[in-house]
Amino acid sequence: MTNVPSTFTGDYWRPGVAGGSGRIRAARRFFVIAVSVLAGASLVAAGLAGLIGRSSSLDLRFPPAFVATTLLLGVGSGLLEQARQAIRREQQPLFRRRLTAALVAAGLFMGVQTYALWTILPAQRSADLATTGVVPFVVMLATLHGLHFLVATLFLSYVAAQASVGRYDHEYHWGVTVCAWFWHVLGIVWLGILAVYLIAFR
Repeated sequence: MTNVPSTFTGDYWRPGVAGGSGRIRAARRFFVIAVSVLAGASLVAAGLAGLIGRSSSLDLRFPPAFVATTLLLGVGSGLLEQARQAIRREQQPLFRRRLTAALVAAGLFMGVQTYALWTILPAQRSADLATTGVVPFVVMLATLHGLHFLVATLFLSYVAAQASVGRYDHEYHWGVTVCAWFWHVLGIVWLGILAVYLIAFR
């Protein structure tokens, strides 16, 4: 069997030095994409904290930012599904645009989610507050989900980097499919966590 590069895969499949150049470009792009998304998320969180701040109320309330994060998860899930459908039809430009838009949604989600967690934490903390009440439980659930979403964002960054060097086409798009399903599952888990929050914040 010969290794004949397709229009979109370039030298990625070729063995030896030439084949390594596609992988090296993808690795560099992965680093740049991942750092850019995480830096953007940090700027969003800091911007929201500076503009809106934390509620002065001592009562535990459902953060409105969780509504925004839920919408961002839904938008990202839809964009990834569109990307998956586009690559199956060999629509490379549309595929890459949808991946880029999903990365933006991921960065916004992480930034807004970080801000929402900060608003839940009481300004005055003590050992008693850290071990009693509903706040530690709520923060733990949201933080665990956020860590899983960080992995999903890194996965999406990897897929976007691979797509930028022509790794995927209508015959090979397994990574895109797994990434999309990972995002869908995290969205379903988030809905379950929201149900717990709504009970806890009543």
